[in-house]
Amino acid sequence: GRQFLDSANPELFELPDITAQLSEIEGNETLSEEEKAELTKEAYAEYSERTVINHAISQLLKAHVLFAKDVDYVVMEGKVIIVDSFTGRLMPGRRFSDGLHQALEAKENVSVQTETQTIATITLQNYFRMYDKLAGMTGTAETEAGEFWEIYKLEVVVIPTNRPVRREDYEDEIYMSRREKYNAAFEEIEYWHEKGRPILVGTVSVDVSETLSRMLKRKGITHNVLNAKQHEKEAEVVAQAGQPGAVTIATNMAGRGTDIKLGPGVVKCPEGCHLLSKEPDDTPVAHGEWNLGKCREECPCGLHIVGTERHDSRRIDRQLRGRSGRQGDPGSSRFYLSLEDDLMRLFGSDKIAGVMDRMGAKEGEVITHPLITKQIERAQKRVEGQNFSIRKHLLEYDDVNNAQREVIYTRRNNILDGGNLVDEYRSMIRDYVDTLITKYTDSNRPPQDWDWEGLREDFGKTFLANLRFEDDAKLNIKLHTLEDSLIEAAFDSYKRRERELGEDAMRQIERYILLRTIDEQWKEHLYALDGLKEGINLRAYGQKDPLIEYKREAFDMFTELLDSINRLAIERLFRIQLAPPPKETPAQRNYREVHRGKEGYGVRAEGGQNIPPPSPQPGSRPSGQAKPQTVVKGDRVGRNDPCPCGSGKKFKKCCGKDQ
Repeated sequence: GRQFLDSANPELFELPDITAQLSEIEGNETLSEEEKAELTKEAYAEYSERTVINHAISQLLKAHVLFAKDVDYVVMEGKVIIVDSFTGRLMPGRRFSDGLHQALEAKENVSVQTETQTIATITLQNYFRMYDKLAGMTGTAETEAGEFWEIYKLEVVVIPTNRPVRREDYEDEIYMSRREKYNAAFEEIEYWHEKGRPILVGTVSVDVSETLSRMLKRKGITHNVLNAKQHEKEAEVVAQAGQPGAVTIATNMAGRGTDIKLGPGVVKCPEGCHLLSKEPDDTPVAHGEWNLGKCREECPCGLHIVGTERHDSRRIDRQLRGRSGRQGDPGSSRFYLSLEDDLMRLFGSDKIAGVMDRMGAKEGEVITHPLITKQIERAQKRVEGQNFSIRKHLLEYDDVNNAQREVIYTRRNNILDGGNLVDEYRSMIRDYVDTLITKYTDSNRPPQDWDWEGLREDFGKTFLANLRFEDDAKLNIKLHTLEDSLIEAAFDSYKRRERELGEDAMRQIERYILLRTIDEQWKEHLYALDGLKEGINLRAYGQKDPLIEYKREAFDMFTELLDSINRLAIERLFRIQLAPPPKETPAQRNYREVHRGKEGYGVRAEGGQNIPPPSPQPGSRPSGQAKPQTVVKGDRVGRNDPCPCGSGKKFKKCCGKDQ
């Protein structure tokens, strides 16, 4: 593969062993310190270049292999737009991170946008935990009761329906191949369409919905399509979905919060549905067109749901079934499956195929059995359990980020509240001096062995102060005495800076610098945490718990973040320079307009009399007098030419305005 990508330089796609390279450079005694530094720099540059290339190839492979058009995303108006796998709706403005969205744009040959970077992140679980009280209502929470309790400590209480449910949920019909499944589904659609019954066909993706639409067009069946590409027509499509004979193909968009009103004649019994009555099966219903026994066997009324595939989550299937039989109306639902469906292929095909073989199923034959339906539900439970493990695992990692997030945002909110930051900066100065003491001194070594020069340079670079240490002090000074003297010198520099800038300006600059530094460093910290999270699972091969390792390294990174914020904020405070206010130019002075009083414009006075306009100014031309002829002498300056006086204005607006 490497040879195919670049035959001239195949090793470009193989990451070098940076640790071995650095060890070899350090162990080479024939090299000088400058040569070692240069070789180390080259090794890091090569490693960085190859890392970027291999990461880009990895994202391109993901885009081509793992992400399907009209399933995970759609292309509209030259843009790649993500499709929510649970709701089936578009997610405009959302982009995959880490270069994946750019890879999808390159795959679809549309304009590649710049990569986005996360500046704030929080999981939904931790977001909901921020509320003091938490409650909710949904029609499909029963299957997720365990997760609600484990994550939020919330119980799920089932409330009975307002009216009895009269929807018949038939057993799933399972076929060997998708082709047989779709053929059977079309026969059912055609059968009920001829009888004037509304049908809602549920699909799992945009691609499948468009495929079914093309097949229905070939059969000449009028229908509507509701998916992420036609979301503007949602209200119109839903309004027509309950009319007699209407066929609607929809993704999960029609499975959540959609109330389909039934048209006239869809419910055959105007006096009310008899499905749940205790009358005998031979009771005539629907004006004698049916008897109750046949009605119970094959419900002829209400909206009929045709599911073309089971979703990974039982909640989504229940939401689709729940579009029918609302508020006591009759209805029915049936799912058509095949062993080639993703759910069956990945989680249940072996056992289900074994059951079908024992039942003697052949190609083209349908299997309808409660045992098969239960096996499918078990497969869905396995998927739900796996998805719950992923969400729980993600939450455990985000709990680490959440503790750091609370520290950063508490500090940030204090700045935005407009409080005095003098104490904050004094605390930061103390922490920074303590960091310098730890870096350049050692309590286990005598003072003369400390790095006095490094301490002096680092302190002076930050606080713009020149420290001088006497030789006697270097021999006998104590750590706490040195720390106190450094803090005192730093506070003196802080007071001097305040006198230079002025107290009011100092307070505003402190707030601006600290807020900007926190936002900038927090963004970089989130990017580093994403990189750490991506490769931390490899620690499991070393018999280490990835979560424990993540917590330990994330804590070290957060400590470095706080130190970096303090250092950068202090450095910027002592380096910032205020620009003087711009001086007013002659042109700006001439732009000023002095307004006359209202009497100067012939406005009626308060007494009701018209005030005459002002008398002509000296040098002005009386009304009605002819304009004098201009005499041109020598080179004439045009009215729109720059004025010769150098003001930068046009001649007619400057020296030539009286001509």
